[in-house]
Amino acid sequence: MNLLLEKPADVSALSPLTLAFVGDSVFDLLVRSELVCEANRPVDTLHKTATRIVCASAQAGGIRRILPLLTEDEEAVFKRGRNAHTGGIPKNQSSADYHYATGLESLFGWLYLKGMTDRINELYSELRRIDG
Repeated sequence: MNLLLEKPADVSALSPLTLAFVGDSVFDLLVRSELVCEANRPVDTLHKTATRIVCASAQAGGIRRILPLLTEDEEAVFKRGRNAHTGGIPKNQSSADYHYATGLESLFGWLYLKGMTDRINELYSELRRIDG
């Protein structure tokens, strides 16, 4: 995965929710790309499968399992995202899962904006390997 926009960002100045805003799209693109590359499926099937993978509970479970693999800096970014005060929590998600998912998205946004796409792929592959 290469950066789509070759413009450096001062990620240290960005809020965890801004990082999560980017990371949400990065994670979603990885999931959609993986699903499309696996097999040619109807779009509604792709959408339903992607929705199950990107929901907060699935993301929270994934980050909990890969936490031991994170570097000190990555863990700090995750924790900043997890502890960020969000505007609200969707009715169908637990508060804990939503915050953990926000932490994962913050981490992926941070890695992406730092140009660390190999690390994104490494963590995503590990998350999906464990997840199945």
